[in-house]
Amino acid sequence: MNQIFSRKTIKLIFLMGLMVSVLSGTALFGYKSYMTGNAADVSTATSFGICMMGGGTDVDAAIQWMISKSGGGDFVIIRCSGSDGYNDYIYTQLGGVDSVQTLVLSKKDSSNSYVNTQIRNAEALFIAGGDQSDYWNNWRGTPIEDSINSLVAKGVPVGGTSAGHAVLGYFLYAALTSKSVISSEALANPFYRDITLGQDFLLLPRLEQVITDSHFVTRDRMGRLVTFLARLLQDGWTSQACGIGVDEMTAVCMEASGACSIKGSGTAYFLRTPGMPEYCVSGQPLTFSAIPTYKVDSSGAFNIATWTGSGGTAYTLSASAGALTSSNGNIY
Repeated sequence: MNQIFSRKTIKLIFLMGLMVSVLSGTALFGYKSYMTGNAADVSTATSFGICMMGGGTDVDAAIQWMISKSGGGDFVIIRCSGSDGYNDYIYTQLGGVDSVQTLVLSKKDSSNSYVNTQIRNAEALFIAGGDQSDYWNNWRGTPIEDSINSLVAKGVPVGGTSAGHAVLGYFLYAALTSKSVISSEALANPFYRDITLGQDFLLLPRLEQVITDSHFVTRDRMGRLVTFLARLLQDGWTSQACGIGVDEMTAVCMEASGACSIKGSGTAYFLRTPGMPEYCVSGQPLTFSAIPTYKVDSSGAFNIATWTGSGGTAYTLSASAGALTSSNGNIY
């Protein structure tokens, strides 16, 4: 009798362990899933928007903006590293959602049916910070890319911060080398080895000509964004390119119409190419003149559809001899 009970106990322990592995996603599939709140799927009325956050401390008002657009549904975070830091922050501290689920994904999870179902069933999707090369290498051309793009047709708000923000535009700095390019390197040589650009990843409305950058003022990235724009034209990828640079603790929240509110304590910058760069060749400093630029903080607004702003400052930037100058004396 004791021997039979012991075998049943062992079998029960094994089955319980198997169930935990399936629920966590760690042992059988490779992904990690952290669920807070109601695990059952709900369906709420949503409205589309894009949250472009510049990294650093998350902007409460921007996440709350996404929550309001989610209709209080299921908020899903995807990332390739890290863990469940967003769960308590969104579900408990901010509130107003049915659940928060974080999915930490490896490349082999890109075709996983559970992962893609959770993404497609989201009422809000947020791409966390990390390394955008992971997102580019692991998700481009996979069902995850399709699942993210499918949310647009459903009118689901989508956002990202830092590396997650860097992949929101049609064009992107993929950061495929071991070192992130800095502005002085990019301006001195627009074909510098660490300038690895990509295109045709996410297909978000109003961002078809856009490349984004984050940690913008904090890490002095204006020069490299100007260089990215020059390269997009020089390489023949587009006849006109736009750049959106967002500083830390700041977010650009775009409505479906293209109207943007700026949330947080910093600034956002909107650049648009005036034509081809005058001189953009390998190994030589960039020459690119009179690039229209608009600087705006939370006291102003910008409209991506019309590419016009209010309550901010308009000026032009020019690159010459490896340096960047501004019409108003300050590149920022």
